[in-house]
This record gives sequence, structure tokens and C-alpha cells, in this order.
Amino acid sequence: MQTIGLIGGITPQSTILYYQILNALAEKHLGNSHTAKCIINSVDFGQIHKLQAAGRWDLLDELMASAGKNLENAGANMILICANTMHLTIEAIRNAVSIPVIHIAEATAEKIVAQKLKTVALLGTKYTMELDFYKNVLTSFGIKTLIPNAEEREEVHRVIYEELSKGALSESSREAYINIIHRLQKEGAEGVILGCTEIPLLIKQKDVSIPVFDTTTIHATKAMELAIR
Repeated sequence: MQTIGLIGGITPQSTILYYQILNALAEKHLGNSHTAKCIINSVDFGQIHKLQAAGRWDLLDELMASAGKNLENAGANMILICANTMHLTIEAIRNAVSIPVIHIAEATAEKIVAQKLKTVALLGTKYTMELDFYKNVLTSFGIKTLIPNAEEREEVHRVIYEELSKGALSESSREAYINIIHRLQKEGAEGVILGCTEIPLLIKQKDVSIPVFDTTTIHATKAMELAIR
């Protein structure tokens, strides 16, 4: 098994999910008592959040590239960024290392194509929903993306940063997310991407009638498949 490097802390909740999923997959594929070989470089989410809000993606590129180099130097064979939004910095990381950096949107797009879906809803932070970096990847796979309206985007973003990032789960927030997904379904969404690694804490497949794409699990699964290949 190869060693998976995780750029974590963005947020701790999602990093815990990655760690749990990777270890469960190692046991599933390799048998009882096996666990994932991984290295975690946990960054300071407070610093990340401030730089995001200030639009300092240049400094975030530097910070994430440094985290990637640290993982490679520590012996990682591949890297996962444990956050959808921070894939805005993936090219900076890829330019700084000589090992693969697995793109969460590419791994997710492969799953959507496998189900022969053409139009999906995308939930995530405002950066993920409003900027083109994520949607461009989906477009390259022939997938059309629908996003919530401005008011809904504010609520989706608020729940992520004020609740999910702190491990808080609210029934009213779950209902709000479900209502947003139902409205986008009426607009033509055939599936929904949980495009923030904490959203799977709140929304499950049982909550909606269209396919749910849990990006955290998809991303971790892609890494484990490569690690044991």
C-alpha cells in the first residue's frame, strides 16, 4: 500500500471524515486489521478562513504548496486536499511537488458520468458555487451545473462556516438544504454534488430522491484505489 498525504484542518471535521473513510476502505480491500498508510499536514483553518475572506489566494497558494511539499518530503506518494474550495490552489501544489495531487472534482465527475447524468446541482461554499474552477472541471466532462440562487447560496455558505465546520448539526439547516435540492431538481438537476467535504455530515442519500455525490467519500475512495493498485 502506498502512503496517502492529506492536507487537512480545512476543517478538522472533514479531515476526521477522510481519516475514517480511508481506514474503513483499507480494511475492506485488504482485510481485517489493515489500516490506511497516511500522513496528515494539518493547517490552521482560522488563517485559511481569513485569507479566503480577504481574497488572498496568492498567499493561500503559497501556504498550500508548502503543505504539499511537506507531505512529499515526509514520504507521501500522493496528495489529497481535504476541502473542495481549496482546490482553487491545486495548480500551485502540483507545481510544487512531483507526486500526484488527486482532484476532487475530477473524481466526482467520473462518478457522475458513470451514472450517465448530464445535469447536476452543486452545493458548497460560495467560492465553490460562484467561481468557475469547479464548474469548469465538470464542463470538461460534459456535465451541466446548476447552483442555488443568491439567497440560497448565502444560507448554504453560512451553514458550512457557522455550523458544519464546528461539527454542529441542525435539523432546520438540514431542511433548508433539502428544500434547495428539491427546487434545483425541479430546474432539471438529475443529481446533487455535496461539494463541501462537511456537507455529508448533514445530507444523506435517504434525504433526497436524486443521486447524491458525496465528494469526501469519492475523493478518499479514488486515493485508496490508487494506493493499493
